[in-house]
Amino acid sequence: MAEETFRIQMDGSQSVTATRVRPDGEPAGWTFIYAPGAGSNIHDPFGRKLSAQFAAKGIEVIRFQFPYAEAKRRLPDRTPVLEATWTAAISQSRRPDTKLAVGGRSMGGRIASQVVAGGEEVDALILFAYPLHPPDQPGNLRTKHLPDIAAPTLFISGTQDEFGTPDELATAIALVRGARLHRLEGANHGFGPVKGIGRAKEDIEEEALGAAMEFLQ
Repeated sequence: MAEETFRIQMDGSQSVTATRVRPDGEPAGWTFIYAPGAGSNIHDPFGRKLSAQFAAKGIEVIRFQFPYAEAKRRLPDRTPVLEATWTAAISQSRRPDTKLAVGGRSMGGRIASQVVAGGEEVDALILFAYPLHPPDQPGNLRTKHLPDIAAPTLFISGTQDEFGTPDELATAIALVRGARLHRLEGANHGFGPVKGIGRAKEDIEEEALGAAMEFLQ
C-alpha cells in the first residue's frame, strides 16, 4: 500500500494535511474521500484500516483532517470552516476519469452530507455512525439538510448507537431519496460491541467496511 502525504489548500494561506493511498493492482475507477470524527484526526485507526482495505480492492482513498485538528485543538471548528475544508478537499480531488465518493465517521460524515446537500456533486456518499442527535438529546435532530441530498447514500450505524436508535435513523433516512441503511448488530457509536453481544470490534469494523465496498462496487 503506497501512501503519500500532501496539503489541501483552503482560502488564503490556510491548508490541512491529507494522505492519498493509491490502489493496489487494477484501479476500480473510484476515489473515496474520508474525514474522521470530532475526537480524531488524520491518524484515525478506522480511516487507516479503510484505506488499506479499499486500496486492496482498487479504490483510491484520500483522508484529511480539519483545521482544529491541524492546530492540535480539541474543540471543532465552526460549521462554515468545516464545510469549507470539505469543499476544498472535493474540489482538489476531482478527476474526469474517476468516480468520486465522499464520507466519514460521525462528524466527518455529517459535514460531508451537508456539503453534498448544499450542491457539491459526487457519485456516492457513505456515512459511518451518522450522529443523528447528541446523546440524550433526541429532539436535537440533524436532519434539516437530508432531503436535499441527491447522491446515492449509504448509512452504516450500530443498533446500540447512542447518537440515534435504529428507529430514529430509519425515520431520518427516509428523508434521503433512495438511501440505504446497514445496521451493525450490537455496535455502539464507536463500532465497539455492547456487553454480552459476543462480537469483537474488529469483526464489526470488517462488516462496516465490507458493506461500504459492496455499495461502491
